[in-house]
Amino acid sequence: MQEVTSTPVIAEIEKELRYIAGIVKQKGREILNNYPITMPQFIALQWLLEDGDLTIGELSNKINLAFSTTTDLIDRMERNELVERVRDNKDRRVVRIHLLEKGKFIIHEVIKKRQEYLGEVLEDVSAEDINSLYSVLTLLHDQMKLVGEK
Repeated sequence: MQEVTSTPVIAEIEKELRYIAGIVKQKGREILNNYPITMPQFIALQWLLEDGDLTIGELSNKINLAFSTTTDLIDRMERNELVERVRDNKDRRVVRIHLLEKGKFIIHEVIKKRQEYLGEVLEDVSAEDINSLYSVLTLLHDQMKLVGEK
């Protein structure tokens, strides 16, 4: 493997990723202003959509919030009929968070708006460059997962 960990290009990649993440986060907040959910609720709903029913502990780990904070988040989402607590069929002591139709509708709408924004950003970019971008981002994500497993 080539030694690039301290090269100036790594610093520039980190800076670009930071800027991109900031723009995506800001645009995400603007989109969420039109929906009755907060950014932490959006993140929780995304995980529930992708992974299915999760315990509060599992969700807490995925969204990097304290268990008590996640419990409060779930309480608010349950009051807004976005999720519900359900007992696990195999172990009645386990309570899972289940995404309700209203929550699914909102999360799909928000993701659709975010994708439309990205489509607008990439409108004048060639298909070849978009495919290259996808390949590089997938590679970066895969490498991050590998490093995270070490």
